[in-house]
Amino acid sequence: MNIEGEKMLPIVAGEELLEAQAHIWNHLLNFINSMTLKCAVELGIPDAIHHHAPRPMPLSRLVSALQLHPNKTHFIYRLMRLLTHSGFFVLQKLPKNSGEEEEGYVLTNSSRLLLKHNPCGVAPFLLSLLQPALVEPWHLLSVWFKSKDRTPFDMAHGMSFWEFMGSKPKDGDIFNSGMASDARLVMSLLLDKHKGVFDGVASLVDIGGGTGTVAKAIAEAFPQIECTVFDLPQVVGELKGEGNLRYVEGDMFKAIPPADVLVLKWILHDWNDEDCVKILKNCKAAITSNGKKGKVIVIDMVVGSKLEDTFIQSQLCFDMEMMSLVNGRERDEKEWSEAFKEAGFSGYNIFPILGLRSLIEIYP
Repeated sequence: MNIEGEKMLPIVAGEELLEAQAHIWNHLLNFINSMTLKCAVELGIPDAIHHHAPRPMPLSRLVSALQLHPNKTHFIYRLMRLLTHSGFFVLQKLPKNSGEEEEGYVLTNSSRLLLKHNPCGVAPFLLSLLQPALVEPWHLLSVWFKSKDRTPFDMAHGMSFWEFMGSKPKDGDIFNSGMASDARLVMSLLLDKHKGVFDGVASLVDIGGGTGTVAKAIAEAFPQIECTVFDLPQVVGELKGEGNLRYVEGDMFKAIPPADVLVLKWILHDWNDEDCVKILKNCKAAITSNGKKGKVIVIDMVVGSKLEDTFIQSQLCFDMEMMSLVNGRERDEKEWSEAFKEAGFSGYNIFPILGLRSLIEIYP
């Protein structure tokens, strides 16, 4: 018998019902994947296993190396069981008659990226996104949708993301360290496989370049290029350049120094469409002001540019992250094209060479 006003729900068969429940549970418990990975980095588990190489590291040796109380052994086993299932570690058989346990842990490509001294390591980036100040806004998402607040972050902290980072030096340092680690990874790949993108360039400006990780890599690889890091006074005001690298204070919403090439590495996704177009218009003025026609290099996501579900899932999640923190967004090719056209550019090329992100060249 149907209660008045309610609709009858379709009957779901037993197996389908359980699959639907498992699907919900996987999403419900997804945060545990993030937090256990953060725990592994904070404990130094990848580094302990790396230092034990080339032999697989037994659980007892891992507990000892981490200087944990022996009564935590079984708990670490449970942590490692999940992380091994997730592909961050692999269990390998130990040599027979070794006098140790039968199996030990070895690293995978993913956990090697979590090593503290890996020049392309992503551990600082992981810790920056999982710091409590950035996680807290997610608890307010549904409330935010019904409010007038600009972002969930504003709602949680009473100020914008950028104001918060400027007023909290410790949080700001963690964030800056994360962005610098990401820049090192990207530039390592770009300069190793795609150096040609900078051929024939005499001058370059890294817009919103922070402490200059991107520009430093380019300046070192191309001594003939005059490289400028352009950012707000509070970011670069006390930094000193040398050789073919210099720092210039300014605001990209007002004017950008002229150059042959402008680099926007993971900058435009921080801003809504209106602000994005403002930045791009200033970019066009900067690459045409000296009578020449330069180009703008954007390193950002192009949503759906790769068909693998892993890539698309991460891109869509990062789009939500931008919505939560800064009122920015990740864009698909159509949305990028519309922004470039509105800013007055005549053409662009997308090169999907950076995994989740692409290198986009824009021409005046």
